[in-house]
Amino acid sequence: MATNALPLTPRVVVQLVIVLVLMPGLPLLLTQRWTWWEAWAYAAITALGFVISRMLAARRNPGILVERSRSFEHQDTEPWDRVLAPLVAIGGGLIPLLAGLEALWATPVPYEPVVRGAAFLALLAGYGLGTYALVENPFFSGTVRIQTDRGHHVIASGPYSWVRHPGYSSALLSFAATPFLLDSRWGLPAVAFLIGALILRTHLEDQTLKSKLPGYADYAAQVRFRLVPGIW
Repeated sequence: MATNALPLTPRVVVQLVIVLVLMPGLPLLLTQRWTWWEAWAYAAITALGFVISRMLAARRNPGILVERSRSFEHQDTEPWDRVLAPLVAIGGGLIPLLAGLEALWATPVPYEPVVRGAAFLALLAGYGLGTYALVENPFFSGTVRIQTDRGHHVIASGPYSWVRHPGYSSALLSFAATPFLLDSRWGLPAVAFLIGALILRTHLEDQTLKSKLPGYADYAAQVRFRLVPGIW
């Protein structure tokens, strides 16, 4: 029987410390600039976004937290995603790391306030969209696999009626916004890398689902765009 209970094993505790404290707090921890409000905003949105999204998803979809916590343990994960999923995870951590190092070792040139404000709103929107997708899709795993053990079927409601991979859309929005919120130029190459990795991952996941998940090809014919409505 599926359960909401997430076993607090040492591995899970380490994961939670990384995603709730270390990664969100990297710019602040590296620089010790406790008055850097943009870094505080980034940390708060990132940590609270993670907690709120998981709480809402667990209420709607029993078992989703356990599924996601074991993402890298599944033997039926697609071989290409055993490489891409960790790369995306590491790449996401590079952005705040590079922003913190730039603030520590260089003299960042601040972006205009309107740019930082837009980045703040984009980061909020990215986490909002990601939360919506996670709540709507009970099969939103951390790696790509056909979840026959969980009755995997096509989800076409909510944000999945707009684009086929709203989780990746939200990640792109959040990743792209972060360097501009944190006045970072060093983080931009990491964003470019992540955009390429997520576009490739989206393409490969789409091919996998079309060939292996019943009904997905028909769904893809109805929802034409993968990541950005009207573009791709």
